[in-house]
Amino acid sequence: MIMPSSVCRLHLSKLSAIVRTLGHFNASSLAQPNLELLQGCLRRPNPIPALSKAFNVYSCNFEITNLGRYGKVKEARNLFDQMPERDAVSYASMINVYLKNHDLPNAEKLFQTMPTSSLVAESSMINGYVKAGHIDEARKVFDRMENRNVYSWTSLISGYFSCGQVEEGRRLFNQMPVKNVVSWTTVLLGYVRNSMIDEARHVFDLIPERNTVSCTVMIKAFVGNDQLDEALDLFHNMPQRNLYTWNIMLSGYLNANRVSEAIELFNSMPQRNAISWTTMVTGLADNNMVELARGYFDRMPNKDVAAWNAMITSYVHEGLMTEASELFYLMRERNIVTWNVMIGGYAKSGSRGEALKHVILMLRFCFRPNATTITSVLSSCEGMMELMQAHVLVISHGFDHETLVANVLVTMYSRNGDVTSARLVFEHLGAKDAVSWTAMILAYSNHGYGHYALQVFACMLRSGAKPDEITFVGVLSACNHAGLVEKGQRLFNSMNLGYDLKPNGQHYSCLVDILGRAGLVDEATRVVCEEMPACEQDAAVLGALLGAYRLHGGDVRMANRIGKELLELEPASSGAYVLLANVYAAHGKWEEFAQVRKKMKERRVKKVPGFSQIEVKGRSHIFFAGDRSHPQAAEIYGLLQEKLLPQICEMGYSKGNSSFFCSHQISES
Repeated sequence: MIMPSSVCRLHLSKLSAIVRTLGHFNASSLAQPNLELLQGCLRRPNPIPALSKAFNVYSCNFEITNLGRYGKVKEARNLFDQMPERDAVSYASMINVYLKNHDLPNAEKLFQTMPTSSLVAESSMINGYVKAGHIDEARKVFDRMENRNVYSWTSLISGYFSCGQVEEGRRLFNQMPVKNVVSWTTVLLGYVRNSMIDEARHVFDLIPERNTVSCTVMIKAFVGNDQLDEALDLFHNMPQRNLYTWNIMLSGYLNANRVSEAIELFNSMPQRNAISWTTMVTGLADNNMVELARGYFDRMPNKDVAAWNAMITSYVHEGLMTEASELFYLMRERNIVTWNVMIGGYAKSGSRGEALKHVILMLRFCFRPNATTITSVLSSCEGMMELMQAHVLVISHGFDHETLVANVLVTMYSRNGDVTSARLVFEHLGAKDAVSWTAMILAYSNHGYGHYALQVFACMLRSGAKPDEITFVGVLSACNHAGLVEKGQRLFNSMNLGYDLKPNGQHYSCLVDILGRAGLVDEATRVVCEEMPACEQDAAVLGALLGAYRLHGGDVRMANRIGKELLELEPASSGAYVLLANVYAAHGKWEEFAQVRKKMKERRVKKVPGFSQIEVKGRSHIFFAGDRSHPQAAEIYGLLQEKLLPQICEMGYSKGNSSFFCSHQISES
């Protein structure tokens, strides 16, 4: 039996609601508790069945909702299953628990077993289907509803706009019997998210009663559409502004490079939060005002991690890694974004080993790298030793099956001359995308394995992956290396006809080089002068055509014209001068040859010496043409004479010619 002291501890507000509903007591009898009356009721041999039953169902429904709020879905379902009596609210509560914990299938199963219809449950299911993108299922529930409220109408309208069915959403909105400000704002937001600013403005003008939310949505739409003056007019005329609205206008000014107005707006803000300060720091830095941004950063009262990251990112974008590093080490708290910004900055700045060093430091601070971290490190590797260390990092953290990471690995191994390792990474990758196939094609093509590149391209097409412009650069280069003229022409023509891709300068350059190397100079000239757009005639295309004239001869006047155009495009490039001079030399035009060399001298254009590079035991060795400054030059050339010279002679070269080759050509090439 419950004692009177226990009764006093009951939640009187809840009990009052139950009692009022059942008609046994009135609210005033519980305002000043009559213990004798309550005690008498509770001492009956059989307590009031209606009161006990209602209170039990109400308590269980409340507890189900509460358990779901903390993610305890199984416990909520256990309680639901153990309830001796359930009402419509019980079902709706359990369905909402499933939906809020992203379990649509179980919510759907329970909804289908409901004994009676429930407006709350039906509206919740509509909203759940909409969030999952199942707009047709949401519409089926909506059409079966006997009664609908504003929430069910608005949820379905929002779903149509979210999935791009704008006209259906608008048609349903027009059918609504009663509209409120939420309905109007939903349609307004739907048009904005579908980039239909004029339609959004029309809806905004029709809203009978505008509030802060609808005005803010329209202001954000204006700002995002570069209509800053319209946003400003609405900003000044809106009945009430919130901090979010102020921040949108501040961001709009900074994105439009109207810095002075942004500063004026910032100074007039009635209140500011961390987003306001961070927006100023980032916006000023994006407008190349890093020092001014640093001033606002230093004045910021409570710097959060986002603000620190914004300032560090600003320094990184400007290439000021020293300043970025100073701030980085002053931070008391960092997140994964902080580490990625620094690692990415070192990768782009070419600071040898710093990116990998900071990843190791990151691991010591117990931060797990993500795909962005790994790709930054891989792209920063300057030699095989660093690349292999980074690859170990990839495997140890389970990123070797990540497509993005594997694509970078293929590219980096190819860049370092290890096509075999690139192929192994490529074959090990299960989920290959178009970038994966393209990276492998380029790896083979760049190292002269044209036939292998074309085989990979054939496999790519069979897999269903669609090639892009970069893929065709690799494929056409492969045809060039393999001397496949007709195949190269067919692939070039298939870009537009078969894949709806427009050839650019790189593709024309490859085609001209294919034709030129095969001696088809006239056909290459026709492609450049008649077929390709004039806007695509860049230095690479003209250089490829001029190279064909140097190798196979042709009309000297045409070669002269092309050479002059090439010099106009690249007046400071030594390659253009050398190529034109060699064309004149090949045709015996020594006077023209001398004029080109003279012009090159007058313009102080110097030929960059050729060099080769090799890495041994983690140390890079560079050899320039004609240069014997390497500390081991004597040993290297001694080995060349003693070991390699006999092998060269065995390959068919006479000793005299080989000696000349070793002593002259190597130093002058």
